[in-house]
Amino acid sequence: SEPVREGDLTLQVARRLASRLGKLGAKVFLLRNSSEPVTLRRPDDLRELARKILIENGVPQPRADWLDPNDPEKQQTIRWQSEILFYRYSEIRRRAALVNFKLHPDLTVCLHFNAESWGDPNNPALSDLNHLHLLVNGSYLPEELEFDDERFEMVRRLLSRAYDEELPLADTIASAMARETGLPPYQYPTGNTTTRVGATGYVYARNLLATRLYRCPVVYCEPYVMNSKDVYARIEAGDYEGTRKINGLERKSIFREYADSVADGLVEYYSRARGL
Repeated sequence: SEPVREGDLTLQVARRLASRLGKLGAKVFLLRNSSEPVTLRRPDDLRELARKILIENGVPQPRADWLDPNDPEKQQTIRWQSEILFYRYSEIRRRAALVNFKLHPDLTVCLHFNAESWGDPNNPALSDLNHLHLLVNGSYLPEELEFDDERFEMVRRLLSRAYDEELPLADTIASAMARETGLPPYQYPTGNTTTRVGATGYVYARNLLATRLYRCPVVYCEPYVMNSKDVYARIEAGDYEGTRKINGLERKSIFREYADSVADGLVEYYSRARGL
């Protein structure tokens, strides 16, 4: 079967969510409406920068590529570093430029699917785990605040008071998603980088680049474990109307369930906040 690609899955959800919100009167922008990245740069364009970064960080002669998925020095290769620079920095910063300087939205909703470890890379197996959580900006580490840009971006978010709306929005959406999906809350294995916030048990504060850079309230959704047995079967079933029996249960299309639960949470929050 075809491999599961998170970007393709989230695009299906985003299009369905945008359609429903548009019918309710919202003005919705998709940061991407194809499988192509927003940034014009690609990992190959960043190889020389990746090499310099590795050398500056104590890898005097970085290798071009890793030997296999189990290579213990994979993260010290130019390929690994250039891919990190591409999707964690170039792509997210380009999206932030669109949000901050062109679109100026009242809210940004980041749609993702989660994943768990495959186990042995040479003999991967689907997981039994499945869960849900949402993220808002926060929980900065002392070493992160040593960087001038991160301190500046943190202070700017504090002064914008985005958190005053961000957290109740995330809590309301989390409640709607929990009702719709029936998923338990994700438990982070360590509290070093995250802090549980809100009243639902599903929302964490975490210092992610996307939640930090976008100059508006940001709700970052992380439902479903893509490589779980249940979710993989639902993804393989594709999109459909009504319900189908999957793993012995009548289930909506996972794409519609995701989009509908986020939309329900947004409707609930704004209806209450605006006294409708």
